[in-house]
Amino acid sequence: MSDLSVPQIFDEVPRHIAIIMDGNGRWAKRQGKSTSVGHKAGVETVRTVLQLVKDNGIKIVTLFAFSSENWQRPSLEVKALMALFSTYLKNEIQQLHQDGVCVRFIGNRQRFNGSLIEQMDYAEQLTSDNTDTTLVIAVDYGGQWDIANAAKQLAEQVKAGTLEPGQIDETLLEQYIALADLPKPDLCIRTAGEQRMSNFLLWQMAYSEFFFTDTLWPDFGEREMQAALASYKQRDRRYGGREEDPDQPLTEVN
Repeated sequence: MSDLSVPQIFDEVPRHIAIIMDGNGRWAKRQGKSTSVGHKAGVETVRTVLQLVKDNGIKIVTLFAFSSENWQRPSLEVKALMALFSTYLKNEIQQLHQDGVCVRFIGNRQRFNGSLIEQMDYAEQLTSDNTDTTLVIAVDYGGQWDIANAAKQLAEQVKAGTLEPGQIDETLLEQYIALADLPKPDLCIRTAGEQRMSNFLLWQMAYSEFFFTDTLWPDFGEREMQAALASYKQRDRRYGGREEDPDQPLTEVN
């Protein structure tokens, strides 16, 4: 845990950004096209954003690609999303590898078909040693699931007698939360005008900054990224602490 008595120094550029990619369906509707066309346009935006991340010196980007709740969408849309995801991995992984991108996935993989799981495993293995950029793709992911999964693993250790309940605290639980080995997101960007977390990285984004834009995801580009980064630079991140005000006298609490 960080010591709030020690001044915190932050870079002007976030190390890790998380993005809730919203608005593909609305974009397609405005174009008079099918939802699947909107999702394909969203994939093109992922390519653009990865380049923007690299150009701006951001080391980690986590994309909310498919939530635990997205299985409730119409079956044809879910099927199209799975096919698009598979195609993306097939077409992009070699280029991502050449670009020095380390690809990782977080979420519950059990509901995906075997072929897609193999593609995900291959992508992670192929790019595991890359260090230029880390691309985390959240698929069948939910923040509540993430926390419950971590608690389940600790409960199994208690049941096995290798862990005492009194040993469980935030620090220990965090070791079992997704992305425990990476810096937490400094900035979360959400497109398409919605202003909620939608069960995304609930633990990891406890102190993240947020930037909301009305721009639909397929239209997100350099202008929107620069606006998000400019907004981030103006934030005062205190993590619940506060520096002493030299003009404010200290008062004794009885």
